[in-house]
Amino acid sequence: MIKWIKTSWLAYLVSLLAIAWLATQLFYFVQIGIWTVVNPSSTAFMRTAQWRLSRPQQGQAEIPVQRAWVPYEQISHNLKRAIIASEDANFVNNNGVEVDAILQAWEKDQHRGKSAAGGSTISQQLARNLFLSTEKTYIRKGQELIITMMLELWMSKERIFEIYLNSVEWGDGVYGAQAAAQHYYKTNASNLSVMQSARLAVMLPRPKFYDAHRNSAYLAQRSGVIAARMGAAELPK
Repeated sequence: MIKWIKTSWLAYLVSLLAIAWLATQLFYFVQIGIWTVVNPSSTAFMRTAQWRLSRPQQGQAEIPVQRAWVPYEQISHNLKRAIIASEDANFVNNNGVEVDAILQAWEKDQHRGKSAAGGSTISQQLARNLFLSTEKTYIRKGQELIITMMLELWMSKERIFEIYLNSVEWGDGVYGAQAAAQHYYKTNASNLSVMQSARLAVMLPRPKFYDAHRNSAYLAQRSGVIAARMGAAELPK
């Protein structure tokens, strides 16, 4: 009798967890559908960062949030090509996931003994920024892949890229191409040059670091490499 009760409670708890998980996936699915026509006002990543920035450490001033949405066609083709060349060269043709890159990242993680390496496409990065935390776990990575498939199902590549370009972090409190163009070059996202765009693309994995180290030798060297690759970058249509 006791064994039966324990089994019943276990089955009940498992059922509750399954229902909660399915409800969460349904929320993500519906929200992504809405965002096919409505621009996201913020992302999970931005909200977490804004909460941190609104509570500065003692002796530090509060950091203002900079973000201004601009339509896809008002963002420089140079920046679009630079980001694709730097972050996801096969963006237009992949299904949101690069299996080889994930396997390579997994091998690096095994060697290091922790989940740290990347291997994320532009679609995966957007999935993470929209809904998830910066915590690096295999559970989060699995959820990231599910959301990525939803993005690819609901949205065109151009729409995915448009939201990415308007949401990605480029420094403390700096989000999106327009804010980055203003923050670093005092210009608009539509006017970014080849080298300006290449530098912004290289900054993406560590934007806060490069904001504080703008004269980094690696940043200058890598920007030249990305600028040379930009001509081969295919843009979504």
